[in-house]
Amino acid sequence: MNRRLLATLAFLVASASFALAQKQSYTIGLVAKSQGNPVFQAARVGAMDAAKELGQKYKISIKIDWRTPNEEDAQKQAEAIEQLALSGVDGIAVSCSDANKLTDAINSAVKKGVPVATFDSDAPASKRFVTFGVDDIKCGEQVMEELAKIMGGKGVVAILAGNQNAPNLQKRVQGVKNAAKKYPGIKIQETYYHKETPQDAAARVEQAMQANPEITGWAMIGGWPLFTDNALKWKPGTIKCVSVDALPPELSYIRSGHVQLLLAQQVYEWGYRSTEHLINKIHLKKNPASVVDVSPLLPVTKANVDEYGKNWEKWLPK
Repeated sequence: MNRRLLATLAFLVASASFALAQKQSYTIGLVAKSQGNPVFQAARVGAMDAAKELGQKYKISIKIDWRTPNEEDAQKQAEAIEQLALSGVDGIAVSCSDANKLTDAINSAVKKGVPVATFDSDAPASKRFVTFGVDDIKCGEQVMEELAKIMGGKGVVAILAGNQNAPNLQKRVQGVKNAAKKYPGIKIQETYYHKETPQDAAARVEQAMQANPEITGWAMIGGWPLFTDNALKWKPGTIKCVSVDALPPELSYIRSGHVQLLLAQQVYEWGYRSTEHLINKIHLKKNPASVVDVSPLLPVTKANVDEYGKNWEKWLPK
């Protein structure tokens, strides 16, 4: 028997063994932060679409087991991860409400042989094998770069920053300040923290404007006040504003001219890409090229707001 024939036979045996080792049915647990938040509803749709499309591609069955608490609750997320691991799921994707509280739960699942991916909000000290989301420092830098362009490189900027204890938001604030240093004509007036509700955020903006009428620009590292109607009291165009996120209520502020640019996180891809990473690992036995899979922000302006808005018709369940 010549060497070429031996090599061919060895390849066929290895291929057959790999095929036999592959399962034909998988269950992936999806643990987002809260049921009612539209961004996580979009992530769920993304995961379901990935399950369908990847299932057809690889001729396998993929089930998404949605285990998201009604309201943000890291302890309930940890319990969901534990229950999923005990039930024998093949992989888990989670958006961490509190990295410290979820790290042990993630590590325990991995120890049981269940790979874990994070999306949107990471637990970097855990044994998750990949995380998908924005680079928070670069996110803040992009907010400031875009705002500086709109303001012509000069003016007084206030930063709206949400929860002061959130590590990802602190990184975004740092990114804004880093980028502002490039513009001698830009002054950072103050960073405003607040409870992450639309009402509290809108009230914080109004208080800041009343106390500091010299503010000519807002760098919003989250779109909290834009989830309510008439949150921005200035005449459209007189104050410039760039905000992260582009949920349906926020789009009206682009249309009215109160906000010049929204930087949309790829919320649908949170679910789709996480599912893809997990199937690559558990079915194809392939690890990601990098532990950190950075998701670019998508600019939304008056020129593309209507086209972008059509996405939400697909992402939000009727």
